[in-house]
This record gives sequence, C-alpha cells and structure tokens, in this order.
Amino acid sequence: MNTFMRWAGFVVVLFIAAPLVIVVPMSFSNASSLQFPPPGYWLGYYRAYFTDMNWLVPTWNSILIATATTVLTMVLVVPATFALVRHRFRGKGIADLMMLMPMAVPHIVMAIGYYSYFGQLKLVHTHLGVILAHTCLSVPIAFLVLSANLKGFDRNLERAAQSLGASPTRTFLHVTLPILRPGLVISALFAFIQSFDETVVAIFISGRDAETLPRKMFDSIRQEADPVIAVISTLLFFVVLIGIAAPYCISALRSRAPRPSRPPAGAH
Repeated sequence: MNTFMRWAGFVVVLFIAAPLVIVVPMSFSNASSLQFPPPGYWLGYYRAYFTDMNWLVPTWNSILIATATTVLTMVLVVPATFALVRHRFRGKGIADLMMLMPMAVPHIVMAIGYYSYFGQLKLVHTHLGVILAHTCLSVPIAFLVLSANLKGFDRNLERAAQSLGASPTRTFLHVTLPILRPGLVISALFAFIQSFDETVVAIFISGRDAETLPRKMFDSIRQEADPVIAVISTLLFFVVLIGIAAPYCISALRSRAPRPSRPPAGAH
C-alpha cells in the first residue's frame, strides 16, 4: 500500500510539473512560434522581451495595478475583518455574505457588470477602473485568510497588555499586529497574485492604456503564439520559486550564524 501511494504521489507531481518542463525549454527555443521540442536554442526571445515596450509597458501596468489593489484591499479588509469577527450587530450574516459574494459569482459575469457600470462612470480603459475591479475580486480571499487568523487569536494577550497600562493603539501595534503579521502578509500576497494573474475582467475593462500582462499574453497567443509568452512564463515561475525558497535559505543562514558566547558565571 505504501509503495502504491508513493507511485501515485509521483504520478500526480509529474502531471503537475509537466507543463513547466515544456514551458522552460520553449523559452530558449529559436522557433518562430511555440514548438516543443525546440528545434534549436538561443536567448533571442529573452532579449526581445526586455527590449520591447509592447511587453514592458503591460508588465509595469500589472505591477502597478497589483500593488495598488493590494494596498486598497488591505485597507478595506483589515477593519472589516475585525468588525465581523469580533463584534455582533444586526445584518452581520448579510455582511459576511457580501464579503464573499465576488468569489461565488463567475468572473465573466463580474466582468460584464463592471464594463456596464464603469462605462457610466468613465472608468473603462483606465488604471483606476482595473484597480477597483481587482480589489472587489481580491477582498474575499484576503478576508478568508485574515479572518481565520483572527478567530484563532487569544484575546487574553490584549487584555493583559491593557491591564498593564497599554493604550488600545499601543496594544494593537505591539501585541495584536506582530501576532497577526503572517496572516496579513499572506492576505496581501494573495491579493497581489489575484490581481496580477487576473485575465477575464482585464480583457473587458483594461483597454490599451491600462493593458495588463495577462491580457497582452492572451492577445498574443490568440494572434500569433509569440514565443515571448514562454519567456514570461519562465520568468514568473522562477520569481515564485525564489519567493518560496527565500525563507528557507534565510532560516538556514541564521541557523549557521555563530551565536555570541556568554560570559562565564561570576565574571564582571
């Protein structure tokens, strides 16, 4: 049974990793379109990506929009989560439902609604319109992550700090915030990824001036299957890989760092 489970796990991992095995070699291909296995290898498409403003501008737009979306999402989610988790009030169930509603509605439905509504507000084809739409889509994910952390928070720690004379603000900054920091970081990370990776809404409302990288990739593969797409996918994969490996590397370096020796007992 254990052998079967090992092989089953290996097959699942292989199935998940297979697209990466295909995409990375294609990014170094010298073919004029996406082709596997590559007929030859070169770095021309990497040079094309880093020198072509048609790709760099959407990349910058995606980073800018995702960063603004993350900030706005956290500004909205943090107080809303504290209110919904720690307080009871009339309409709390409806408020919980509304916070999670964008996750239940298909993105194509949300995109059509945003296109119609933002069109009346003249926010279609603008950065602000995309940021607002992506914020609505990111709020449910950030809310779920942060509310799960807040529900497991021991409020006796806050009461102990306040009983020792700490003000509510100092208690939040020095007790609550450090304990909730991992949940806040993960919530912000999910909000950033949700915005950076979103395609359906961007296709409807981003336009030419606020074109995002996923929309540019979609348009490119629909028209000519430009191998630069494989380059971008490979770069994003290695960015994620570095982000995953960085905490482990930092922990390993800290564990190997020499610790200061303590003076012997009785020494002055």
